[in-house]
Amino acid sequence: MQVAMVTQFGGPEVLVTSEEPDPVAGPGEVVIDVVAVDVLWVETMIRSGRGGPYFDVTPPYVPGNAVAGRVRSVGDGVDPGLIGREVVTRTGQRGGYAEQVAVSADGLSAVPNGVSLHDAAALMHAGPTALALLEGTRIGSGDAVLVVGTSGELGIVCVQLARARGARVVAIARDKQKLARIRELGADAVVDSEQPDWVGQARAALGGEGADVILDNVGGAIGEAAFAAIAPGGRFSAHGTPSGRFATIDPTEAARRGVTVRGIRHVQLSPDELQRLTEQALTDAAAGRIAPVVGQTFPLVRAADAHAAIEGRAVFGSTLLLP
Repeated sequence: MQVAMVTQFGGPEVLVTSEEPDPVAGPGEVVIDVVAVDVLWVETMIRSGRGGPYFDVTPPYVPGNAVAGRVRSVGDGVDPGLIGREVVTRTGQRGGYAEQVAVSADGLSAVPNGVSLHDAAALMHAGPTALALLEGTRIGSGDAVLVVGTSGELGIVCVQLARARGARVVAIARDKQKLARIRELGADAVVDSEQPDWVGQARAALGGEGADVILDNVGGAIGEAAFAAIAPGGRFSAHGTPSGRFATIDPTEAARRGVTVRGIRHVQLSPDELQRLTEQALTDAAAGRIAPVVGQTFPLVRAADAHAAIEGRAVFGSTLLLP
């Protein structure tokens, strides 16, 4: 089978395709013919060597974690009736950029009728993370919600889920075309973060005293600036790092304003929580409550181009590899 492998830390060019032996299902495992792989910004960061203490990875390795496909074969102790079923699963932080993967049968989630394998792959990361964010910040009807960074897959799903719960949603992003698409996807208002007064515009769009909840998918200076738009007693989630670091929120100022600050540790989910929320996201997609946006796809041999597009911020929604 063909895989895309990181040969050394560096730019996208270090991601090359090679031939590897086909996997064999061991006891309790299945082999999946991979149809789509969700590609994340964090995978480009790890490939570049900037994973730091969070990701203990040494080249050569095959990136990728979230795949959608069809069960090809099963190992001992696994129901042979699974063969041919459409499923999603995780490969354990690596190994997903491949034509086939061998994984534990216990980690499979069935793809419901009406949800394509491409859409299912696009929900594997964004779906459970967005649901965990909404549960943790208790977003509900009537809340004013500011979503910072809404042109990626997570931001888009956050907007859709918050609207489905009856919140008023103001979306922050860059680029007029992307902002127009986000508005079409359900945001009540959109604000361009490249405008010098974007925080003031966001507060005005939120109305009242500001945001009851801020979901920061960007981090860094943008996330820190967004804190000025939080209402007293609000909830702020500083979980995003595409800027290169998490937003740093002054705990003294947060306490003074009665703001609850959450971080990335609050969306580090146990395997059981991850599977529960993945299946909830798939159910929500089948019911039409969320509609993932697959903005761009690449064949496996162009995995390097997928990474380059993400790093160049030339993407919208989910980026998928199609082995």
